[in-house]
Amino acid sequence: MANSIPRDLEDGSMDYNIVEALQAVVREKNVDQSTLMDSLVVGLQSAAKKKVGLNADIQVAIDTETGEIEIVQRKSVVERVLDSESQVSLEDATVEYGDGIEVGDVVKTYLDYNDFGRNAISVAKQVLMQKVRDAERSQVFDMFRDQIGEVVVGTVQQVDKGHVYVTLGRVEAMLPFRERIRGENFHQGKPLKAFIVEVQNSSRGPQVILSRTHPGFLRALFAAEVPEIEENIVEIKAVAREPGTRSKIAVLSNDERIDPVGSCVGMKGSRVQAVTRELAGEKIDIVPFSPDAMTMVERSLSPARVNEIQPDEDSRTVTAVVDDDQLSLAIGREGKNVRLAAKLTGWKIDLVSASEHYLRQRLAEELSLSIGEMPGVDEATAAQLVSAGIETVDQMAVVTEDQLELLAGMEPEKAGELIATAQATLEELRKQVEEMIEREKAEGSSDPYLSQEFFGAAEGEDKSKKLVEADVFGEGEEGEKGKKKPDEPKLTEEDLFGEKKD
Repeated sequence: MANSIPRDLEDGSMDYNIVEALQAVVREKNVDQSTLMDSLVVGLQSAAKKKVGLNADIQVAIDTETGEIEIVQRKSVVERVLDSESQVSLEDATVEYGDGIEVGDVVKTYLDYNDFGRNAISVAKQVLMQKVRDAERSQVFDMFRDQIGEVVVGTVQQVDKGHVYVTLGRVEAMLPFRERIRGENFHQGKPLKAFIVEVQNSSRGPQVILSRTHPGFLRALFAAEVPEIEENIVEIKAVAREPGTRSKIAVLSNDERIDPVGSCVGMKGSRVQAVTRELAGEKIDIVPFSPDAMTMVERSLSPARVNEIQPDEDSRTVTAVVDDDQLSLAIGREGKNVRLAAKLTGWKIDLVSASEHYLRQRLAEELSLSIGEMPGVDEATAAQLVSAGIETVDQMAVVTEDQLELLAGMEPEKAGELIATAQATLEELRKQVEEMIEREKAEGSSDPYLSQEFFGAAEGEDKSKKLVEADVFGEGEEGEKGKKKPDEPKLTEEDLFGEKKD
């Protein structure tokens, strides 16, 4: 039995052509027509089961050309019926369908939805509309999932407990408190630009999670302002942010004729200033990228000048030496500059001043006491330890008894005594060296790390030699061949004031 399509499932009338009905919903909800067709099938199956039984085997066929639907209940032919909703006896089947029916056959009964009743039709409508909503949500979810990593502009709907809710077309997005730039205020109805970081499926539908603190937001803003980035002439290789205060980016040009830093800065700083305004005044340092890690560390510490770089590949730590007057600049306010440099490069950066670096070197040299000079170590023991690779007291202080026994074949008791002696000796040496350095600093020049006492005399020079006038000015009180220089004329009151004072 063929049935026509409903104008409104709720009132039970089914005189609306299915093709027109589905096309209207497709236009309104912007969902796939085949999805709607499947939803209608499920809805009609639910309505039929509510009428004839939940265990019934219901099939629905829809002709999209004519707009007709066919609802069929299938039953298996059995000798003894255990479930009347899905089974029929051979006797009843023979009466209804005629001879030739056998046990195991499947017979069909055509159903008229007009017999389902208002409640059953209401169930069909609910199922259909739920499927439509699910399809719509799925479509929206897929659309925004493809936009993860992009910048969108929405309208502020409300601010609740620090979270900002934003309308993006038919979808509600949220800017969580943790993703906001500190100090920013948002007002209802005002536009908001943000970066999509996540799309979540919830009972209320897809929820888009936004961010204004993500490094990708800064990257995307520059891509929008700098055509060279959009055209892949200039690349942003790394980004480090402390949102709302300061950022660093490393840029590379794929065209040697294009200056990557200048491209990002723009004429009179117009491009970088546009990004800064969007980020609530966030200051942005732009440095040229280098594939050499140490060069990159040096550049990332700008505007400070770096004198020396000492890397430790194993721990990915680098010691950066700067002049004393550059140290505060390299560290930055509240440590931001060095912290951002570490984020940008992926290296842990130990910043030291030139004077501190010298003191560290001096301390290390003084503490490298030969193992043979340590109290309690005779020549034979020293030779035994040196052959095991332990040549200095500081090396001895960090080994374990097991290592010493393994490397030098030493008894545990003796090994323990030597290690304890080494540690005590090292501590005493450290105190003496620190006291010596403090005395030298007190007795030396205002810049002690530049004085001869700190660096020692030049090679081949008498180390006890002191700076004299001749060292500074090229000659002393006596001229060449030891002759005394004539007295230099002295300035008098007459020279200073033009006439002699009484």
